[in-house]
Amino acid sequence: MANFILTVVFSFIMGFSIYLSMPLIMRKKTSKNLMSLLNAIAIGILIFLISDIFSGVSSYLYKNNSLYGYGANPVIGIVFACALAIGFFMLYYFEKNPKGGSTATKLSLMIAIGIGLQNLTEGLVFGSLSANIGFLSGAALVVLIGFILQNITEGFPIVAPLLREEERNPWKILILLLIGGLPTVIGGVTGFYYSSKVFEVFFSGLAIGTILYVLIPMIRHQLKDIDVLRHRILYLGIFLGFLIGFLVNLI
Repeated sequence: MANFILTVVFSFIMGFSIYLSMPLIMRKKTSKNLMSLLNAIAIGILIFLISDIFSGVSSYLYKNNSLYGYGANPVIGIVFACALAIGFFMLYYFEKNPKGGSTATKLSLMIAIGIGLQNLTEGLVFGSLSANIGFLSGAALVVLIGFILQNITEGFPIVAPLLREEERNPWKILILLLIGGLPTVIGGVTGFYYSSKVFEVFFSGLAIGTILYVLIPMIRHQLKDIDVLRHRILYLGIFLGFLIGFLVNLI
């Protein structure tokens, strides 16, 4: 019982560490060039998240029952492909729906959903480790610290589309970050009692599909009507975002 309580508590810490990005998000005066840089960094972080999620899924896709390393496990492969398509086209339908508020708010919500699904899989991993090998094990502690640091960086991509708004609604931002962070707790509780490769691969596929979709409008928006300086800022920011994700993941 004590192990379960610790799992819930630290799942909360993991999930809600996303709010540590609030001071930067709520900063009122931000120059256009800095906004472009921050948005580009958000894109780089999202690109890294796709690679990070897939690196975990690939161990299931290409491990058992693969065609000598040249093909995927058929069942896991189908589950992943279906989840990828569901995540991608679910957001396509949502974006094309005329209801749902401003374009910036919609984009932020879509990013929050994608990151939330990614955090759900992280929670599943942490919950499973806590239940099977103990919370105080080295592996569980490494996962805990790594996920906390990663979640700190994830708050910013969610709110990046709203940075151009002069008046940022704090309640809107709090709700969006909740959508991104709370699934960590749900995953932690679920993973403590139930662990399945198919389950993890499915939600990883959903996460990659949704993040892949939101990257398209973010990049398109960044490339719209930019001068030479902001063009260079875009490239630099995407590189820095990917590098930040990589360095955080090393810890």
